[in-house]
Amino acid sequence: MEPVTWTRSSRCAADQPSCVEVASLPNGSVAVRDSRDPGKAHLVFTRDEWSAFLAGAQQGDFDKV
Repeated sequence: MEPVTWTRSSRCAADQPSCVEVASLPNGSVAVRDSRDPGKAHLVFTRDEWSAFLAGAQQGDFDKV
């Protein structure tokens, strides 16, 4: 994979070792990884999949009941 810029979740404190990081890929997909172990495998989602996930999160679809 080409070098990309990873962005850490704004909900993570600077000293928090394990956070979600995302990167936009050149082909339009989005990669997601755990900042605690950035060298390990990451997940890749299409732009449509990522948009659907974000919409669901904003609507509370993943909130605990």
